[in-house]
Formats: sequence, structure tokens, C-alpha cells
Amino acid sequence: MYNLCSLSFITTNNYNTNLQTLLKLIDQTPQNSLIVAPEVCLTGFDYGMWNEVCAFAPHAVQEIKKASANKIIILTLIEKRGDEVFNFAKIFHNGEVVYERAKARLFRFGGEDNYFVEGSDEAIEIVEIDGIKIGILICFELRFKELWKKLEGCDVIATPSWWGVLRTEHFKTLTRALAILNQCFVVASDSLNEDCTKMSGIIYPNGKVFRNGNKPCLEKEYNKKEITLMRRYMDVGIDG
Repeated sequence: MYNLCSLSFITTNNYNTNLQTLLKLIDQTPQNSLIVAPEVCLTGFDYGMWNEVCAFAPHAVQEIKKASANKIIILTLIEKRGDEVFNFAKIFHNGEVVYERAKARLFRFGGEDNYFVEGSDEAIEIVEIDGIKIGILICFELRFKELWKKLEGCDVIATPSWWGVLRTEHFKTLTRALAILNQCFVVASDSLNEDCTKMSGIIYPNGKVFRNGNKPCLEKEYNKKEITLMRRYMDVGIDG
């Protein structure tokens, strides 16, 4: 049996401090946990220290691999590949990166397109790990309904985010609607930084919402029956 874990913490200017915070929270979760951390939680969008941001990812990847024994860990990291920089969503499991893709819809209002290369919608797919069908929507991607359709049939959709506080109600509404429409669990993770919503949480297939509040880690039991019952009760043609 898996636990779902939504993380929320403050990203500081010290990348190693942020990494240790993440690793400590991961260590406190039970075995067989599916853990979602905020978007770029280890560095933030620290454009003024861009070379340092890009150089930090390889070290962080190795440390998170070590922490992923019997756990599924989902977050995004800023990485340089050749001369191009991407915001990569990664899934870590049992010491390996088992899936990665670049953010496909950059937040141009915040200037992300000035720093990152955009990924492809084609890379957005359902990944099955230990019998759980998992999808990822990274922050701004949550606004595109065609991407919701690509993840139809997921058991869990992770939404690692750095979502602006001025649009808090949008984040709350969209994460809940995603769970209701796709009849699946949504594990939303947003930063506790001042400019973010602080609205990490776990939403059930029936739309029931649990938000972290002041908890750095919210845990709820993953129960496939919640999905099966909802899809049978309100049959809209989603298999699984």
C-alpha cells in the first residue's frame, strides 16, 4: 500500500540547505510513499545566479537517487544540456531516474522563455510504477485542457508548482477540477515562499480536498478503490 505525500517548504538562497530540507522530509515519509515536491524547490528561479543553478543539478540528482529506495519522488530541476537549459520534471524510484521530461508550456508572463528551452507535449505521458499510473503537469501546464486529456486514465497526477499568490484561487480550483474531471488523485505541491500560493494538497477522485496548511508534509493513503468506485459511480468513459 502506498502513501501520497505532498511537500511544501521555503526555498532559500542556499541550494544545499534546500536539498537537506528536501532529503529530511523524504526520510520522514513511510516506505512505499509517492512524494511530490514544489517546482524548482532546490534553487528557485534564481536567474541572477544562473551558472550556479545549472551546476547544482548533478549533485542533487545523485543525492535524491539515494533517498528513493522504496519511494517514488517527483520534482523539477533546472539542468543544462549542451548549450540549452530546461526545467526537467523527474521521477526517482529505487535509486534511478525512471522518467524525465522538460516543461512543455513555459510561463512567458514571468519571462521563463528568456532562460529555458521549451519541451514537447509529446513527452507528456502516463508512467506506471508499482502498478500506479502516474502523470505530471508542471505549474503553468495546469492551465491547458488538452494536456489534461493526455493524462486521462492516470491514478495519480502530480503538479509540482511555483504558482503566484495573486492567482491562488486559480490553483485551488484547477487542481480540484483536475481530480474531478480525470477521476484520479491529484498531489499538488507549491512553495511556501512569500510570492507563492502555499496551497499544496491532496485531492481525491471525488473532489474531496486536503491542503497542507502549515504542514511541510501532508500524507494520505493511496487507495485504488477510490478511483474505481468513482469511475463506476459517475461513468464518463475513463478506463481503469
